[in-house]
Amino acid sequence: MMNKRRAVFLDHPSLDLGDLDLSGLRDCFSELQLFEQTTPQNLLERLQGAQVAISNKVPLSAEILAACPELKLILVSATGTNNIDLQTARARGITVSNCQGYGTPSVAQHTIMLLLNLATRLKDYQRDVAAGKWQQARQFCLLDYPIVELEGKTLGLLGHGELGSAVARLAEAFGMRVVLGAIPGRPARADRVPLDELLGQVDALTLHCPLNEHTRDFIGARELALLKPGAFVVNTARGGLINEQALADALRNGHLGGAATDVLSVEPPVDGNPLLAGDIPRLIVTPHNAWGSREARQRIVGQLTENARGFFSGAPLRVVSC
Repeated sequence: MMNKRRAVFLDHPSLDLGDLDLSGLRDCFSELQLFEQTTPQNLLERLQGAQVAISNKVPLSAEILAACPELKLILVSATGTNNIDLQTARARGITVSNCQGYGTPSVAQHTIMLLLNLATRLKDYQRDVAAGKWQQARQFCLLDYPIVELEGKTLGLLGHGELGSAVARLAEAFGMRVVLGAIPGRPARADRVPLDELLGQVDALTLHCPLNEHTRDFIGARELALLKPGAFVVNTARGGLINEQALADALRNGHLGGAATDVLSVEPPVDGNPLLAGDIPRLIVTPHNAWGSREARQRIVGQLTENARGFFSGAPLRVVSC
């Protein structure tokens, strides 16, 4: 389609830690430049003369797109496209393709890992061992924190796409009963339990739904109070789904058995976050790395390669805007 195929990867380390095979992706272009970090100050300069931009989180605004007449393809090395002005891309004939479903095994196992950590109080026991409490015990074991078996417990799932389905299968392998909840903004379905009804019957709640105007803060103080005392909450979807101050309060007042999140409303949390306070009990925060197994990241490289080859052959793949 184009004799010259110059591509720039604007935030390459967001994907590759030096452990991935990029040879197939490189073969798609006459030139592929990898940049560690791209700022608003050097973005336009780096895009000049490029036909293809590869980006995870670098914003591509209407002004930037308008100033890059040679740009024909944007490859998103993630699923979300909120950092790209899709309307302008469409108006200027720029194809945007993303990656999909690459992290399902990684995120699913991370979700269950967090749930298991909450159920076994691993964080608390590890802290006590490091502090020497086991060495000082009067018996062979420490049992200072209640341990919960997942078998026989009910898991509420909010979001039952590819990822939610994978989590459901793993939970069922532990003997859990899985109940699917209705998500705000979506049509009612016979196999989805209304949210208020769901919250009162589950022992654990996991979130796997997108963030939009219907789901932002849809788990707030009222919803958390409807959960059973001692219930667990796990979020590996988007930080804005749960009101973070309300979650911190529910943990401090002892209503919840524990919570874990891999996501925050602003990432990285350079200005702090209610869930990063040091006095919140039974909380686990991981740094948005549930998706980041080497296998998942290599799948992204594979999909970027497929998307590029599809575009150049006249059959674009995973197109979100064209």
